[in-house]
Amino acid sequence: MKKVLFVATVVKAHIMVFHIPFLKWFKENGYETYVCAKNDYENKEDCVIPYCDYYFDLPFERSPIKLNNFKTYKQLKEITESNEFDIIHCHTPMGGVLTRLAARNARKKNTNVIYTAHGFHFYKGAPIANWLLYYPVERWLSRHTDVLITINKEDFSRAQKFKAKSIEYVPGVGIDTNKFKEILVNKTKKRSEIGIDDNSLIVLSVGELNKNKNHETIIRSIAQLDKPDIYYVICGEGPLVNYLKNLTMELGMENQVKLLGFRTDIAELSKVSDIFAFPSFREGLSLSLMEAMTSGLPVVCSNIRGNSDLVVDGKGGYLVNPDNIQGFANVLLNLYESNTQRESMGIYNRSLIKNFDLKNVIVEMGYIYSKNKFH
Repeated sequence: MKKVLFVATVVKAHIMVFHIPFLKWFKENGYETYVCAKNDYENKEDCVIPYCDYYFDLPFERSPIKLNNFKTYKQLKEITESNEFDIIHCHTPMGGVLTRLAARNARKKNTNVIYTAHGFHFYKGAPIANWLLYYPVERWLSRHTDVLITINKEDFSRAQKFKAKSIEYVPGVGIDTNKFKEILVNKTKKRSEIGIDDNSLIVLSVGELNKNKNHETIIRSIAQLDKPDIYYVICGEGPLVNYLKNLTMELGMENQVKLLGFRTDIAELSKVSDIFAFPSFREGLSLSLMEAMTSGLPVVCSNIRGNSDLVVDGKGGYLVNPDNIQGFANVLLNLYESNTQRESMGIYNRSLIKNFDLKNVIVEMGYIYSKNKFH
């Protein structure tokens, strides 16, 4: 029987979010499926991966200097060499580094190693330290990669200098647009759950509370507008939760900013929101942004790689420099004052995002998986 191995740093926040449709594809095409990732569930017994025959809980760490990553490398090497995988598909920075190092011998036995870059750490405008550290590592590792998959145009262009046997562009991990079409929600009831009335305007953000996601810029932008009927709803957890709470109090915004934590009702919240804000400093091709567009929301987002692949400035929303507080304030005010513009931009986004539908991505990935011509 043919075998495939999926590798990522964590299960809950990566495998379960992005890869279940592809594990399903492999099962339907006669593969035995394996997954290597860290069990990041609070209740470890909740870690049940659909369409997975064999799961290995490995102690991945995000930081490359942690000792656990050396243990993970040794375990990956043993797993890749004791199983004759037809395909190994690795994801996430550390998942991609450790797997490609561990699978060098397996490649000599005709295992195809695929790496999906969900956004290189070196990009236009990235800190020089990122270029000095990550660029040479990725360039060297590409020599041990049969297929390098990029999910935005900037990364695809840059990857042409690398030595992977094949370099492909795939428009993201795909989004199930039908799932969002089928959502029905009572707007008044849903809004009341989070303490917001029907006549107020909701700006929604979804993402980890960290420096990269840059929620602070939107908080400061809304504070500048001095419009008490604009609410900023943030879904996500992370290390900056206390910092952001303190910031909202300093700005007198504690009533207008709602930090909701981890949510399982993003689709419903999107349906009752008015604008999606996404001011990140770095993205690959954001699933959260695609979900917002599928929900028919206009977008105000940072003018960076990935975001500019999705949002057409002036048609689906506005692209703004990520640290331009006044710029975000200006476009938020434009959308606040024009219900017509919000509606037209939402309609445009709902149409454009069909190009990134999960069905299309599965077809493209199926073609890549089926080629079997990399050796």
